[in-house]
Amino acid sequence: MDESEDVPKDFIKLKSEKLSVDEVSELVISPCCGAVSLFIGTTRNNFEGKKVIHLEYEAYMSMAETEIRKICRDVRQKWPSVKHIAVHHRLGVVPVTEASVIIAVSSPHRAESLEAVMYCINTLKASVPIWKKAEFAMW
Repeated sequence: MDESEDVPKDFIKLKSEKLSVDEVSELVISPCCGAVSLFIGTTRNNFEGKKVIHLEYEAYMSMAETEIRKICRDVRQKWPSVKHIAVHHRLGVVPVTEASVIIAVSSPHRAESLEAVMYCINTLKASVPIWKKAEFAMW
């Protein structure tokens, strides 16, 4: 791929199917970047001493996508060297150990991509209209 064709891109997807770490990480690979940083948020089997069976996510789709685009814009202002950003979030039921969210960021050096990934997940959890409900085991 010619570097001039490698323009910065944002890949945003909200879907009910299982998320793929390989798919998301491949979206952000660039010949001019030496770093791809990932965050994978998974369903754990416990919360506050209770056994979790699964999580269930709902979203206000159009607003969620708009807010994620704002996060991507903010990332590019804070870390101008960031090349590509991918944010994939699963909706519906997410069993224990499966990914609820995968965020990937590429940049020439690791510091920017690591900081940008942390900013993305923290801001997503604080401001994007995606709601989580836990299904607990009855003991």
